[in-house]
Amino acid sequence: MDIYDILFWFLSALAVACALGVILSRNPVNSVMFLIVTFFAISGHYVLMNAQFLAIVNVIVYAGAIMVLFLFVIMLMNLNADVEPQKGQLVQLAGVISGGVLFLVILASIKTAKTEYMDKTATDIGLITNLGKVLFTKYVLPFEISSVLFLSAMIGAVVIGKKEDAKPPSKADEAEMKQFL
Repeated sequence: MDIYDILFWFLSALAVACALGVILSRNPVNSVMFLIVTFFAISGHYVLMNAQFLAIVNVIVYAGAIMVLFLFVIMLMNLNADVEPQKGQLVQLAGVISGGVLFLVILASIKTAKTEYMDKTATDIGLITNLGKVLFTKYVLPFEISSVLFLSAMIGAVVIGKKEDAKPPSKADEAEMKQFL
């Protein structure tokens, strides 16, 4: 068992344990924290597969921006168990049945999955240089179209967010301002 196997099993156990923590935690803030650790564990798997760009994007976008957004929403909603409506017996039964069906589907997919070991030789498939070459040669037109789309969205957000020009001050307002000066 080499270092890749040890890291793989450690990150896998961490991801599964924290994902269970997300589901089983009663406190929403703790659930978000467990989700952040799960995202970091998944980013570790990306690094093990030599996809450093995906790992960094996963950390920045998901563990950074989206989790901060989740925390703000949870804190603004002020979720308390006291004000949460109690779920009926039928809803709980439906949750147990759907969870059991999902468990059976996962077990069936694991049973029929073919296990192939990943080649541990270093490849440059996930490196940013190769991604950049493909992005700017084969997919240059969709890349440019999306950049124009983002630019127009930013301009639209600025136009919508811009305040209306204030009307010029009247003579009474000017006289009132001169009193204070």
